Amino acid sequence: MKRVAVLVSGGGTNLQALIDAKQRGEIPNGELALVVSSSPKAYALQRAAAAKIPAIVLDRKAYASNREMTLALTKLLKDEKIDLIVLAGFMYILTSELIEAYPNAIVNVHPALIPSFCGDGFYGLHVHEKALAYGVKVSGATVHFVSEECDGGPIILQKAVPVHANDTPETLQKRIMEQAEWKILPQAVCLFCDDKLSVEGRVVHISE
Repeated sequence: MKRVAVLVSGGGTNLQALIDAKQRGEIPNGELALVVSSSPKAYALQRAAAAKIPAIVLDRKAYASNREMTLALTKLLKDEKIDLIVLAGFMYILTSELIEAYPNAIVNVHPALIPSFCGDGFYGLHVHEKALAYGVKVSGATVHFVSEECDGGPIILQKAVPVHANDTPETLQKRIMEQAEWKILPQAVCLFCDDKLSVEGRVVHISE
């Protein structure tokens, strides 16, 4: 059984998708062992409590830099014997110490089809605003391993979602969450926990 930590900063909708998938039996070899929030006010902490998942707050304001926070987080995850880290709306860029400690064992969900609309500055509604301004007919979500390059790690899963002519950033965000993010994030976690993922260069291989 792989021990999974979920890192959150806000509402925790992707955390809830993982909790629901686990309760449905869709992550049989993974345990949601820990939730770590960068804010004591994150609603995700209430979701964790309702699901009886241990939760810890590492308040970004308590650390002088992202590096100091990363070092504290890395020690915490190692002490808790975490196997997989899921960035689920975590709003801070973590420094290389965590990536070096967990190579190809940190996953992130991004609300676009990487390499489109990704990298520095592309987060939250900004992603959907840019997609609509560009006039794309299809968007979606990507789950990828985290590397030192923002949104640049090997891609695990992607799912396309149609863009409608009358979409706003908010309606597109909601459709991508419901039809893509909440589906492929639990799938990727399950594949990792089942030892079905291997990485060769930039390519992720999925075994049967």
